[in-house]
Amino acid sequence: MRWATVLWASPNSLIGLTLGLMLLPFGARLRRVGRTLEIAALRQPPRRRWPFAAITLGHVIVGTHAQELQRLRAHERVHVRQCERWGPLFLPAYLLAGAWQWARGRRAYWDNPFEVEARRVGGG
Repeated sequence: MRWATVLWASPNSLIGLTLGLMLLPFGARLRRVGRTLEIAALRQPPRRRWPFAAITLGHVIVGTHAQELQRLRAHERVHVRQCERWGPLFLPAYLLAGAWQWARGRRAYWDNPFEVEARRVGGG
C-alpha cells in the first residue's frame, strides 16, 4: 500500500524534486526525513520575506531554511498525506479550493480547507 501512495503522489513529487534540483547550484541542502525529502533553499533565514516559508509537493518539502523546515514539519507532513490521498489531483484541488474561498469573499490561503486541516492537525 505504501508504494501505491508514493506512486499516486509522484507527479507532485516530481515537481518538487525539479524545483529542489534547480535550487542546488544556489546552495540548497537536501535531507531525507522519514518518507519525505526536505530541501532547505538557504543556509540561513532570508533577509526579505518569501511568499512561503515551506511548500509541499508530494513527498518533497521545500523550505526557506532548515529551521523553518523543522518548525513547520508537522504542518507540512499533513500536506504530504493530502498529496497521498489526492495524488495528481492535489494541486488543482488546492488551487480551486483557494479560488473558491476567494470568490466567496474569504481568504484564499487561510480559509483553504487544505490549510485549515494542516493547521488543525499539524499546527503552524
